[in-house]
Amino acid sequence: MVEASTLSSRKGTIRLENVFKSFRGGRDQVLKGVNLDFPAGKLTYILGSSGAGKSVTLKHILGLLRPDSGSVWVEGKDMATLTGKELSQQRLHFGMLFQNAALFDDMTIFENVAFPLREHTKMTEQEISDEVKRALSVLGMPEGYDKFPNELSGGMKKRVALARAIIRHPAILLYDEPTTGLDPVTRTTVDELIETLKRELGLTSIVISHDIPSALLLADQIAFLHKGEIVFWGTPKEFRKAEHPAIQAFLKAEQRTVDALTAT
Repeated sequence: MVEASTLSSRKGTIRLENVFKSFRGGRDQVLKGVNLDFPAGKLTYILGSSGAGKSVTLKHILGLLRPDSGSVWVEGKDMATLTGKELSQQRLHFGMLFQNAALFDDMTIFENVAFPLREHTKMTEQEISDEVKRALSVLGMPEGYDKFPNELSGGMKKRVALARAIIRHPAILLYDEPTTGLDPVTRTTVDELIETLKRELGLTSIVISHDIPSALLLADQIAFLHKGEIVFWGTPKEFRKAEHPAIQAFLKAEQRTVDALTAT
């Protein structure tokens, strides 16, 4: 393990060191000594069953939760020790795609994407307009900025939410179950968007998901959480061959789902 004093402050670097987290007075131990590196500029999927600790891990990276012990290093700063303004400033390094897109219903597409710039910068309206158009164009939306969220398909809502997530040029992009509950066509669209941002922007990207096909297709590396511990870390190719019983059960369940869909 690299000592804290030698940790890189390079843009987009993230490392969890021996992170423990319990709830209900210690009776519910969720994270049990998690050690995990997220290489800068790479796409990492965190897979695992419900209750494995994926969302709790993501909240620690954002500084929304503090570990009972251990460190969460983001660009050389331990999120577990930051408070107030310093924590708020560190969170500006992140972009976030929420599971349900979390768009403001009473704002147009343009206003939704422009919102972080109006809240956190002193840019002129022309500068904001240029940035909004740039972000939406990267995601395949060169027009229609006056529409409202209720006029959009599920896939289009994800595009808008992603444009808002990247509008401030973050170093790190987080995805919370981006394909859960989506139909196959929209799911493919979201996968293509994740691939586009990976290719075009080179951000450090973290996806928490149950979606094995997407992880195998898109990830540079996969981490598998099981009962609060990282039981696998490696490439998609290595993941397919992993012998851990929980991973094999996960892969077999996915195959049964594919077989059932194929048979109908």
